[in-house]
Amino acid sequence: MLRLEARAAPSRVMLLLSPLIALAVTVLFGAAMFAVLGKNPLAGLALFFVEPVKNLYGLAELGLKATPLILCGLGLAACYRANVWNIGAEGQFVLGAIAAGGVALQAGDDTTRWVLLPILLAGVLGGMAWAAIVAVLRDRFNANEILTSLMLVYVAQYLLDDLVYGPWKDPNGYNFPQTALFAASTTLPKLIPDTRLNIGFAIAMVAVVAMSLFMRRSLQGFRLLVGGLAPDAARYAGFSARKSLWTVLLLSGGLSGLAGALEAVGPLGQLTPHVSQGYGFAAIIVAFVGRLNAVGIVFSGLLMAMFYIGGELAQSRLGLPNAMTGVFQGLLLFCLLAADTLVTHRLRLARTGVRHA
Repeated sequence: MLRLEARAAPSRVMLLLSPLIALAVTVLFGAAMFAVLGKNPLAGLALFFVEPVKNLYGLAELGLKATPLILCGLGLAACYRANVWNIGAEGQFVLGAIAAGGVALQAGDDTTRWVLLPILLAGVLGGMAWAAIVAVLRDRFNANEILTSLMLVYVAQYLLDDLVYGPWKDPNGYNFPQTALFAASTTLPKLIPDTRLNIGFAIAMVAVVAMSLFMRRSLQGFRLLVGGLAPDAARYAGFSARKSLWTVLLLSGGLSGLAGALEAVGPLGQLTPHVSQGYGFAAIIVAFVGRLNAVGIVFSGLLMAMFYIGGELAQSRLGLPNAMTGVFQGLLLFCLLAADTLVTHRLRLARTGVRHA
């Protein structure tokens, strides 16, 4: 029989292979799930892993979906590396969308393209302001950032609902809870003609490079890493835990708010109660599947975007609920947690012998 045996040191090979093993097991579970639901497993899996990359338009949609996941994932990775457990990227995303939408609604037909700069800046500041509440509560009152950041998600959503059902509601919108469409000048330029992929994806790639350099090449990034891995050593070296707390939360909030702004003025072009499709929560999985590494987050963000697109296709083509997206996300997370056991443990074949009297 098989048994787990502790390793003398964590395996670097398994650290890299664990996400791949988790993905493979997720695919197997997914195939079994389609079979149980009476659907062709190969056809179902093709919707998740083939359709999104079969042509240029599909690749563009993949990049569009991955943009908010990558930006939110980058900010969360910085928090988790510093041992700050921000669970509220969803709320920071929503506040960024609200702030950006508020500026975008002021634009008119004669407004120039330069209005995009204050719109995106408003998104960043909105996300940072929401994250700053978490930082204040942790810094001044030692409140648990997991609980406060999570609860603020619901406050942000209620604030968005209040605006789109109330003062920001489009009077010509046939009573739908949404704002008026933003002016044409607020539309993000397209990266690929005849697709929806806009410069938001390029901004996300710049953020990946900047975050990688910040975490690996800057003194402040080094302090964050030390503070997360060895808090006692960081205190001995004189690194400020308070400064690290504020740095990572504001950084995470800013990136999540930027993601919300790009979503509001990008594919949506207005604010609705569903401006986020759970991107902030899904980004937690993106960060961990990407091993809290900026480059790894790009690949995990694209993978998670496949799940979003696959869930939509499964709903339209197979008649399955859109919850399939969440099912695959949850499967991947649980499989990753299980596969990570192999980083610190190895499987051994235990011999069972028969004792003779």
